[in-house]
Amino acid sequence: MKTFSLVEWLNLRCRVGRCCLWVLLVWFAGLAVSSGAGEAKRPNVIMILIDDQGYGDLSCHGNPILKTPNMDTLRAEGVRLNNFHMSPLCSPSRAALMTGRHCRKVGVQGTNYTEQHMAVEAVTMADIFAANGYATGMFGKWHLGDRYPLRPMDRGFAETVTFLDGAVSTIPDHWGNRYFDDTYWHNGRPQQYKGYCTDVWFGLALEFIEKNKDRPFFCYLPTNAAHAPYLAPERYIQPYEKDPRVPNAGFYGMIASLDENLGALRKRLVELGLDKNTILIFMTDNGPTGSVRYNAGMRGEKTGAYQGGIRVPCFVRWPARWKAGRKVDRIAAHIDIMPTLLEASGVPLPAGLKIDGRSVLPLAEGRAASWPDRMLFTQWHRGDRPEPFRNCAVRTQQYKLIDGKELYDLEADPGEKNNIAAQHPEIVARLRKGYEEWLADVSAGHNYVPPRIYIGTTHEDPVVLTRQDWRVPAEGRGPQVGWWEVDVKRAAKYDVTMTMEPALGDGEASFELNGARQSAAVRKGDTECRFNAVPIAAGPGRVTTRIKTSGADRGARFMEFHSAS
Repeated sequence: MKTFSLVEWLNLRCRVGRCCLWVLLVWFAGLAVSSGAGEAKRPNVIMILIDDQGYGDLSCHGNPILKTPNMDTLRAEGVRLNNFHMSPLCSPSRAALMTGRHCRKVGVQGTNYTEQHMAVEAVTMADIFAANGYATGMFGKWHLGDRYPLRPMDRGFAETVTFLDGAVSTIPDHWGNRYFDDTYWHNGRPQQYKGYCTDVWFGLALEFIEKNKDRPFFCYLPTNAAHAPYLAPERYIQPYEKDPRVPNAGFYGMIASLDENLGALRKRLVELGLDKNTILIFMTDNGPTGSVRYNAGMRGEKTGAYQGGIRVPCFVRWPARWKAGRKVDRIAAHIDIMPTLLEASGVPLPAGLKIDGRSVLPLAEGRAASWPDRMLFTQWHRGDRPEPFRNCAVRTQQYKLIDGKELYDLEADPGEKNNIAAQHPEIVARLRKGYEEWLADVSAGHNYVPPRIYIGTTHEDPVVLTRQDWRVPAEGRGPQVGWWEVDVKRAAKYDVTMTMEPALGDGEASFELNGARQSAAVRKGDTECRFNAVPIAAGPGRVTTRIKTSGADRGARFMEFHSAS
């Protein structure tokens, strides 16, 4: 029987598209299972990723106010990666977690505009699990692209319910969403769900688990909580709202809700008989937003390169194989999760796939007699191209270099208070050299062109482009800048709707794409223009818009393209 390498799968993706590729992958996986590869019961995998919960936002990490009994129990019963690191904000962490590669290698630089769009050719953990016979589902926050071919349903997940952009209630998200009784996207179509958002995500995950309990499954559960706005049912907020020590009772209520849902999930796994052979991993995506929260004595917060921005909790429980209560103090990071879970599940890393992470399975199982030191790297700032030594860190087991000039001994000084660079120039030089080699590797062959959104396919019609999908010049911001990089897959006539902020006065609205230019008069206060049956040529192109009225020119907030022929 022919074995299909990942390179061949990628070639197939380019020729037949993601949807057809999905069918082929499932078929190949079925052949592998029927040939005997699936005789042993492989472990299920549930990966929980909490948004904006810092290392100190757990009672087991010393928080003097917050109570997280179920998170604490998971930590006690599992293996805890005690020196675990993420990127300092959402999308970069998620891209590295999904691919085992540094985020910039798969096109993800940040969280705004096209900075968050993951390269189409990137291979995800879900791709690999699905190709090896696993049921795959994702419920919650994706934040790596909202339109085809960038959605989670295009990236290996067979069942998805998600919201748009990086937070519920942002401009691209469904109008009126506010954490309760919201409308989310089920496999690409809007559907309203009753209840509080965290309850919805966990409830959907449990439905998926129960549906697939007789086969191995990979369930990705990335919640939008505890990201702002800080909203939760009153019963979770009430215990904290009168305590003067609590910086934000809404945030603490969100964590309390998460903790309760974690406990309910674990209870149901026991009832289903899945508890023993399920790998349950709990992580958060970056440090806390705001330094007023307890952060276990660490310096910094979300977006920064100090430990407070990148060190996060990571607990993994697998009773069938792993001893409870083991603590792993060796450094590890998001890029290590994919190779670790694949190895633990007996799923081979596809031939030809290059990753940056390292499986820490030997550490989790206590069978690593020795473990060579390594360097971990993180960097984030606005703009496409990484600038040398800007908001970056190099981490070894003992030392950490910030921006190429601040050196800390984290074993002696975990709070990063004493810069010892002047006393150890040789260590600074070694870490700088490591960073420069890493930067060259990350930048090699990178043209910094974001992936395009497709128009005119059967996978998504209509296609709604939002301002969060804009391409912007350098670090430009503001309503007057931005365009959309697209690829029109079928020359046809399209009905186009432009949505804008209320016009400041009488004037003209126009758009251009692939040689087609349309314009229409607008009146003061107008928020929409329609252009019917516009012939648009196939091929890559740029959607530009202009609303010219009294005052500054502006761009559209949304552009909808619907096939008219």
